[in-house]
Amino acid sequence: MVQRKLNPLALGLLGVLAASCATASLAEARPAGRAKTQARTTLAHLDTASTECFAEAVLANPVALAHAKASRWYQAAGVIGVVCRREVDRMMQARDAIQGPGAGQRYFRTVYAKRLDRELAARLRPWLERQSVASADLRNEQPVEAAPE
Repeated sequence: MVQRKLNPLALGLLGVLAASCATASLAEARPAGRAKTQARTTLAHLDTASTECFAEAVLANPVALAHAKASRWYQAAGVIGVVCRREVDRMMQARDAIQGPGAGQRYFRTVYAKRLDRELAARLRPWLERQSVASADLRNEQPVEAAPE
């Protein structure tokens, strides 16, 4: 077997080539990582906007509010119907654009729907409890007796 010595110039060029390839790979990976983070942030904001819409709509609808007071969160959201359609459509369209066709519909019917009752409970329960306490306070107040004349 014949061993050859590498020319120092060739060795230097190989080192520069390897370093530039590694730098290019890192530079390509960085924007991809940033894009994924931005996509996750966008999707999270759209999820939050949809859930906030459902929460506000439940508070504005007497039938939905009655379901919410009985902790029937899924039914409360079901009463809302198309009120939050714009927010839900935006959420689904963004998922389709980022994750592929049909991803938004699948997400809404599975992950989002399963989580919606917990999200509504977390948002609305404190408000409902404050309303309940305020109503109880009004019922428990003693009527003011008229002073004898």
